[in-house]
Parts: sequence; C-alpha cells; structure tokens
Amino acid sequence: MKKTFPLTHPKKKSERLVESIRADVKKYLKRERNKKLPEGVDFWDFDCKVGASAESAQVVHVAEVSKAIGQVLADGSEACYVELLSKPATRQKRSKESL
Repeated sequence: MKKTFPLTHPKKKSERLVESIRADVKKYLKRERNKKLPEGVDFWDFDCKVGASAESAQVVHVAEVSKAIGQVLADGSEACYVELLSKPATRQKRSKESL
C-alpha cells in the first residue's frame, strides 16, 4: 500500500480524516496478515514509512504507524503519505543469555 491521504476537506475536520486513515491502515494490515503464508515462514512483517510526502517519509515500526500519522497532522501538513509493504519473515530464537 502506497498512498497519499489528504488532511484537508471543506466539510470534515482533520481529526476525523486521521481516524479514517488509521482505519484504512488497520484494515489493510488485517487483510495482509490473513493471507496464506509461504512454506517455512512464521509471520508477515511490514516495511513502513509515514510522512508528509513520499520524499520526506520516515521509516517507522508497524506499531508506531498510528502515532506517526498523528504527528504528521500535528506538524501542520496538508497530506499524509503512508507506505506499507508486506514481506514474509521468520522469528529469530533468543539466546539463553538475553532471557
């Protein structure tokens, strides 16, 4: 998903537009996570970028996407660029020393 969402609308408040963006992101993540995993893979991982534009987008963790969208609104931008790319991943085993 690579999409630029507007943060201004003549009849809607910016906060409601941000809620709509967050709902779209959540729906996309759920849809991608429900896809069948390839053989030998544990879960779907995501490469995420959020920013005012594609050029200024910062890499964020999937758990931080919602907060980053709110930060774009707080910075006063007119649009919000969200990029979510799914990729198969395998869990890494922890060593006994790190426990």
